[in-house]
Amino acid sequence: MTLTQDAVDDFRAAIIKNYKERARIFPWRKTRDAYKILVSEMMLQQTQTLRVVPKYEAWIEAFPDAPSLASAPFSDVLAHWNGLGYNRRAKYLQEACREVCASYGGKFPRERKLLESLPGIGPYTAGAVAAFAFNKAEVFIETNIRSVFIFFFFGNTNEKVSDAEILPLVERTLDKTNVREWYWALMDYGAELKKRVQNPSQKSAHYVRQSPFRGSLREARGAIVRQLTEKKSATLSEIARSEGISLSRLEKAALRLLEERFVCETKGVYRVRED
Repeated sequence: MTLTQDAVDDFRAAIIKNYKERARIFPWRKTRDAYKILVSEMMLQQTQTLRVVPKYEAWIEAFPDAPSLASAPFSDVLAHWNGLGYNRRAKYLQEACREVCASYGGKFPRERKLLESLPGIGPYTAGAVAAFAFNKAEVFIETNIRSVFIFFFFGNTNEKVSDAEILPLVERTLDKTNVREWYWALMDYGAELKKRVQNPSQKSAHYVRQSPFRGSLREARGAIVRQLTEKKSATLSEIARSEGISLSRLEKAALRLLEERFVCETKGVYRVRED
């Protein structure tokens, strides 16, 4: 798809108009610290913004920079992550900070490729950190941005839309003079859009409807981690009684957590792994 300059200008005007009227205010938008921006980006993956705000503020108070997170006991890290779900993100975040401390003196690199080389940091997160921390004109997509471009440029198609089709449009319309605010404006428009119309991202080739949490292995994993961060150690039977989750489901979840080196087990007693 080729956009004329008039189409680009009209699109930008609509996005900026909404931003001026409805810009959202978040604590991570008030910093240029790459570490703090990475924390927010990791927390915001698959977690609603309003739930993230208090967790982010408490996290930054506990771990204000990469060295403090890198040196923290993993049980403390998990305790502060509790409630956000997808605990792998906490593990990746600490591992990334350890790598930054070991290889870059505790300061995050500015180059996107170097950011992507850190544990758990993919193309979107690396692009977001480069854009928001360093105002670099990187091209990336997340769910709200995807919704905006599908709504504006693919509204009349019944075909599934791939990110490969969207990325050139993101690059073509990118305001390289004010990268941070442009991406914030796109995200805010996408968030507002979902209040008014059916989620445009459902037309994405990458759209996956999340399976129910209740009764899932994710629920069992979260229960184990929560109990171990609160009680330091427990058997699966104790966790089953406390959480009301079947022992068979907890056993499957515990096996995954052992394989991923989240927890360790001695004679049936589980603990958060610290090494």
